Amino acid sequence: MPKRTSLQTAANVEVADDIEELVSDKRAGWRATAATGRRRQRRYKKRLTQELLRHLDDEE
Repeated sequence: MPKRTSLQTAANVEVADDIEELVSDKRAGWRATAATGRRRQRRYKKRLTQELLRHLDDEE
């Protein structure tokens, strides 16, 4: 089972489209419905985006 992308990989994101490639759901086959997987992905992308913004603020 692949590991979930850690929030520390936010430093490697240069373009917004990279988020789509980085975020992977390691439990996609275990989800009860596809809707729960989409919600989980959306929440995780939001967390990753917030981490990106935090890194940008730290650089300034």
